[in-house]
Amino acid sequence: MESQQIKQAGLKVTAPRVKILKILENCGKRHLSAEDVYKELLSQQEEIGLATVYRVLTQFESAGLVCRRHFEGGQSVFELNHGDHHDHLVCIKCGKIVEFVDSTIENRQARIASEHNFRIEDHSLVVYGICSECQKKA
Repeated sequence: MESQQIKQAGLKVTAPRVKILKILENCGKRHLSAEDVYKELLSQQEEIGLATVYRVLTQFESAGLVCRRHFEGGQSVFELNHGDHHDHLVCIKCGKIVEFVDSTIENRQARIASEHNFRIEDHSLVVYGICSECQKKA
């Protein structure tokens, strides 16, 4: 499966690419930093360096396999590109990320763009706050 996706993206199938894509698909977390991927590779006794992880993730991004997100805190995270649009809630205490889709928000953004004779090519909405678990701890 991973090999097929890599080929379809126009990339040569290599062991590091297959292993990194498998981690992104099976990790359980949807948003992973390059360091998260690297740590998972280490836990699997894979000898793939951090520089290779960064290079492969950048190649995946260019090929459209993953999306890079920049949330507050400066660290980039990567998620598989499933072709669906969604927005994010990010906890400023623990870093938890929640994805959501809201048609009312999407429709309002389209109306605003239309009112200003603006054609939307892409957009990203990130709402920063404190998750319920961190609120309980406070």
